[in-house]
Amino acid sequence: MHPKTLAPVKSNSTKTNSRTWLAVFFTLGISSFALAVETSNQANTVSGGELAIAQMEVTPGLKVSLFADESLISHPVAFCADEKGRFFVAESFRFMEPNGAWSDIRPRMDWLDEDLACRNLEDRQKLYLSRLGPKISEWKQLSERIRLIEDRDRDGKADHASVFAEGFNDILDGTAAGIMARKGTVWFTCIPSLWQLRESAGSGKADLKKSLHRGFGVRLGYLGHDLHGLCIGPDGKLYFSIGDRGTYIEKDVARVVDLPDTGAVFRCNQNGSNLEVFATGLRNPQELAFDKFGNLWTCDNNADHGDKARGVYVVEGGDSGWRVGFQHVTYPIVLGPWNSEKLWHPSWKGQSAAIVPPIANFAQGPSGVAYYPGTGMGAEFEDKFLVCDFLGDNGGIHSLSVQPKGASFELTGSSHFVWRIPATDVEFGPDGSVYACTWNGNVDAQSLAYIYKISNPLSDVDTQVSETQRLLAEGMSRRSDMELAKWLDHKDMRIRREAQFGLVERGLAAVTTLEKVLPRPETLPRLHALWGLGQIATKFPKQRTRILKSVIAALEYPDLEVQTQAAKVLGDTGHQEAFDPLADLLSGTSAPRVRFFAAQSLGKLG
Repeated sequence: MHPKTLAPVKSNSTKTNSRTWLAVFFTLGISSFALAVETSNQANTVSGGELAIAQMEVTPGLKVSLFADESLISHPVAFCADEKGRFFVAESFRFMEPNGAWSDIRPRMDWLDEDLACRNLEDRQKLYLSRLGPKISEWKQLSERIRLIEDRDRDGKADHASVFAEGFNDILDGTAAGIMARKGTVWFTCIPSLWQLRESAGSGKADLKKSLHRGFGVRLGYLGHDLHGLCIGPDGKLYFSIGDRGTYIEKDVARVVDLPDTGAVFRCNQNGSNLEVFATGLRNPQELAFDKFGNLWTCDNNADHGDKARGVYVVEGGDSGWRVGFQHVTYPIVLGPWNSEKLWHPSWKGQSAAIVPPIANFAQGPSGVAYYPGTGMGAEFEDKFLVCDFLGDNGGIHSLSVQPKGASFELTGSSHFVWRIPATDVEFGPDGSVYACTWNGNVDAQSLAYIYKISNPLSDVDTQVSETQRLLAEGMSRRSDMELAKWLDHKDMRIRREAQFGLVERGLAAVTTLEKVLPRPETLPRLHALWGLGQIATKFPKQRTRILKSVIAALEYPDLEVQTQAAKVLGDTGHQEAFDPLADLLSGTSAPRVRFFAAQSLGKLG
């Protein structure tokens, strides 16, 4: 079969986009996008995806073009680009399948008590078997898959598609909702598992398929409250999130995670080891993104009963206050404490001190989140986030910015980046452009399954953009320590990160190189040096005192962000010799952000 005409898995049903329940209502209406598709079919000249561009409201100066259409992809929930500019698309054929209604409790409210009582995967499987019996065979006929999309002739438009992996059709398997690729490894989230897949020498196929952790999604829960949000932090660890469908994981008969009633953010090493619960109390944080200072961000979805969605600064150990039982409380106050105690409000006097409040109420159907890496779109996008707001053809992609406020942050501005586009996910490509995937939620057709490219035409002559693209594609393994230290000051945070990780891979031999970066005047390379030293100290705990000596010294640097990240690294590595210097930060005149991280690290040291 020609790669451009790969057939989707067939179904006789209609189901909604996994990013938000609002898609149900969108697919019932007549949209301008659907009209564009119909017009395209009649004219048989221009694709519906290209016609839809005319309906979009675009930031002045930017250009939108169609990168991939329905002949290459179908049912896209999430996607990512690797360092070579190849796109991996998570395609879902199981989401909201009406014949079985496996993915949402609302069509099966007579199951509610049993669903809420589920505390592990075995409980959910027993519920399926008792309630559906023979219909299980219908469910197993549907498989999630990963599609690989490529622009092989480098003309700015995808021209080749292949199936990278499929066969995710177990009874308990859910929606293909999160994906990330780096250096031949693909991480994929599909309840109930976090998967790691590998390809050999650019084969375009997953030669290895391994479940790193299994136990996510102990109940049906709500539509789209899946396992998703994959990203790599400045500590080199893998971060990901789940909605309030719950988690229960055992390893070697030991309970590792028992978190049945709330959504959460997790982290682990890239090979799956050392799984940790990073933050809890979230309802449905669909995507995660780190900024250049190592802060983790998400947008959490509202419960559609008077509350609002939230922009969240994700704090390690933090609890945002949500519990799945709130969703079904109707008396005396809808959503119970969630509404009555204003737990979803930004910080206010008298709010519970047990939670970490959101920084702002923002968006209505937040899904994809991305942070500008530093090259490609222009200076006006510096430090900006992009957030998909899935509202059908009345939604789009926001651009927003924040600034520090005490130990936290506040929202300082927002605007429409591209509007009137049903975007489910957004990413920055290696070429500096923004890419967004769309889907109308209709499983019977591939209509509105597109990837769009949003670019700044002026970046075509920007040498930093071409340099970034080249460095990402070539990698860092063959570069000298001196060259890697140089790239720690690159304009693009992806290059800085890869240079940091390249030095970390050299172990103890790179310590001196990283130490030499710390006295430099620029903030960002010093932060990457601190994070790199922390990674090496974790790999070589017997050498920790030697490795972290310069990190302790950095606590006294006048740069407050350097103090902050030095304090964080010392806590993350469990360096007991840092106890007194960290305690000094609490009693001094340090900024609130510095004191906050010093206190967190002291708590880790005991």
